[in-house]
Amino acid sequence: MSKPIKLLFVDRDGCLIEEPADEQIDSLDKFRLLPGVIHALKRFVDAGYQLVMVSNQDGLGTDSFPLADFEPPQRLLLEVLGTQGIAFREILIDRHFPDQPNDTRKPKIGMALHYLREGLIDREHSLMVGDRETDLQFAQNLGVAGYRVGPQGLSWAQIAHQVLDRPRCAELTRHTRETRISVAVDLDQEADPVVETGMGFFDHMLEQLGKHGGFALKLRCEGDLQVDEHHTVEDSALALGACLRQALGDKRGIARYGNSVPMDETRVDVALDLSGRPWFEFQGRFPRERVGELPTELVPHFFRSLAETLGATLHLRVEGENAHHMVEGCFKAVARSLRQAFARQGDVLPSTKGAL
Repeated sequence: MSKPIKLLFVDRDGCLIEEPADEQIDSLDKFRLLPGVIHALKRFVDAGYQLVMVSNQDGLGTDSFPLADFEPPQRLLLEVLGTQGIAFREILIDRHFPDQPNDTRKPKIGMALHYLREGLIDREHSLMVGDRETDLQFAQNLGVAGYRVGPQGLSWAQIAHQVLDRPRCAELTRHTRETRISVAVDLDQEADPVVETGMGFFDHMLEQLGKHGGFALKLRCEGDLQVDEHHTVEDSALALGACLRQALGDKRGIARYGNSVPMDETRVDVALDLSGRPWFEFQGRFPRERVGELPTELVPHFFRSLAETLGATLHLRVEGENAHHMVEGCFKAVARSLRQAFARQGDVLPSTKGAL
């Protein structure tokens, strides 16, 4: 079975080209592209979508609607889109009249049934764009999101924004015998962090990650602090890293890399790569064993655990005299690096391998 792909199913008349009063594009002088369609389709193609045209053309090929009336505008449409790098994986056309029973006329899904049989549809990300209720029913029958374009719906720019610029959010719970953790992040919203772990200084450090990382963060942890701090710190890092990775999705458009900041007498150097390959290197010695309730030996352990579930290569080096500044500098520097790496820079996947 082939790997599921992101598919954009799109109707033709009223969606790609304006639909005249007689509901058939039967001459070149009636050919008009919908506003914004080229820019929107280019964005979808750049984001890794493959396009499938699905159209009801009643009686196409009969005397009432000869092929000679359909083919020239259709050719022109494909040529115009092709000049912009927009091509269709497949063009599916149902030619039956509405009163003729068949399984291929939308909203039935006979035309696209092979995509289901072969497991080709990434249903979480695929969608159908049409201008009629039957298109939305087709989307529902296919199990993908449906968007209505045109006067009774959204513009192409709005659809592209809603689908491609959707907030990168995730929620996660992690329950073990040692900790109960809930995490929520929104990488595209800045908000005051909400953190509760039962460890005041550790809460303050996690707040630095959200505040300086530029993302909304909510994290609550009930840990076995009566034993010691280790499980609370480690499991919070594991849960946060996994939640961030989930929010990043396929990582298209991210900057991927980040680096560091100083803090008073302390210097922290960070090299971060959201590579998908967990690796952590640490250099530094803290001048005392604890800052608040947080053992300083757990600081590198926190970042090692974070890198593990985030799927990041993280190099962290700290030097200084004040342990408080050194620990806080580590969290701030990593946070600023995350902000840089999470930043959106278009729709391209930043990897020559085609995956991160």
